[in-house]
Amino acid sequence: MAVIMFEMRVSLESPLLHEDDLDYVLVHFLVSIGYLEKVDPQRDYERIKTSVGYRLFRDCFLRHPHREWTPDEMVSFLKTTKPTLYRHLNKLKSMDILEDISEGKKVKYRLKYGSLSRAWNFVEVNVKMAMENYRKMVEHIEKLAGEGGER
Repeated sequence: MAVIMFEMRVSLESPLLHEDDLDYVLVHFLVSIGYLEKVDPQRDYERIKTSVGYRLFRDCFLRHPHREWTPDEMVSFLKTTKPTLYRHLNKLKSMDILEDISEGKKVKYRLKYGSLSRAWNFVEVNVKMAMENYRKMVEHIEKLAGEGGER
């Protein structure tokens, strides 16, 4: 059985379409999909805005969606360590938002197809497939419970 790595949090939330502050909207979005730790965005807003994970997404990928970043460039730009950087890169990769481009032995990262909205199309497809697989498992569980369980 092959396991495809795709992981994100799905929650039903109202979109903040009335809000004009990019940081405020982006913090809420990144927390709601599970990229950033679940905290109180109201209370921890300033701390989150200065975190490596947030700045990686906003300053590297969102503000420069077509740019291909090497890990060394991101470490230098964000003034962080490689383990911290890779922890956040791996989260974004598990959500299928990033693509890695190999050039020989060097790997560079950018938003998939250089666009958040185009990358998000892949997220939606993955969520749909995950939900369909859960549905199949639920039906199978009910079938198994009906065959061997009490009626």
